[in-house]
Amino acid sequence: MPRSDLDSSRRALMLASTAALAATALRPLGALAQEKYPSRPVEFVVPWGAGGGADQLARRLGKLLEPELKVSLPVVNVPGATGNTGMTKMLTAQPDGHTLAILIGDTLATIAAGGRWKLADVIPLGIMIRQPSGLFVKMDSKYKTFADLLADSKNNELKVAILGFGSADEILINQINAQGSKLRMVPFASPGERYSSILGGHADVLVEQAGDIRSFLDSKQMRPLAFFANAPAPGFPNIALVKDSGFPIIINQFRSIVVRAGTDAKQVAMLSAALEKAARSPDFTKYLEDELADPASFIPASGASAFLEQELKLIMANLAKKP
Repeated sequence: MPRSDLDSSRRALMLASTAALAATALRPLGALAQEKYPSRPVEFVVPWGAGGGADQLARRLGKLLEPELKVSLPVVNVPGATGNTGMTKMLTAQPDGHTLAILIGDTLATIAAGGRWKLADVIPLGIMIRQPSGLFVKMDSKYKTFADLLADSKNNELKVAILGFGSADEILINQINAQGSKLRMVPFASPGERYSSILGGHADVLVEQAGDIRSFLDSKQMRPLAFFANAPAPGFPNIALVKDSGFPIIINQFRSIVVRAGTDAKQVAMLSAALEKAARSPDFTKYLEDELADPASFIPASGASAFLEQELKLIMANLAKKP
């Protein structure tokens, strides 16, 4: 080939390559991000310390979601401020579907009081687990029944280990204090510290979900006194219901999975579908049974927003009811 023809061919190739690079550079970042999703590990933010119910849920779901999403889902524990420190981490990440977070009832209660973020800032992908909260004591506690606890709390200040101020726990205990009890709430963001406070005698009673402390219940280190529920709690048909003693406020604990608002609809759909498949699996059904949860806990993305809005209204209606 003559040298002039060869030079012309080289120039043509160089011009084509330059044009291709320019076209790529000019394409919207959103379009590039959508070429492959997920393109890297999806960070799973747990706004609580390791070992608690939210942490266990994230780790169980991570194993179920990895085969569907084809990437790992590393759990990142970010405790603090009744879940809001972890939520802030998720809400300040890019809305690209690579960061999920667990939103629970207690954190929802804090935004009802005027938090820094609002429900519209997140997109719920599904409600994964629902459990009634209960009052638990150390196995050798002098309180044999809920009536025993109530009677003593009228005359003596008792310490109650809760998840955090502004939480659903606080609302539930405030309604008891409104009728003359002296229950002083002590917050523990770390589940381990919360449980140790009961076992070590630093608190008299614990507000928790039975599934989260099942190992302590099975090993006879703790026992339930009563549940905040409309019907007997799963696994405890003979344990008292707080409402039967004149305390009607019932706020069930739940754990949902959310992403930041603004996340692409296709990514939301993919994540929601993967979560629903996980929730319908025999593995997750067994998990709900082990956690002493409502077997019909799961609410898909199509109904998750309405559920959260309803819970928020319930919380707001009772938030101001203090002694």
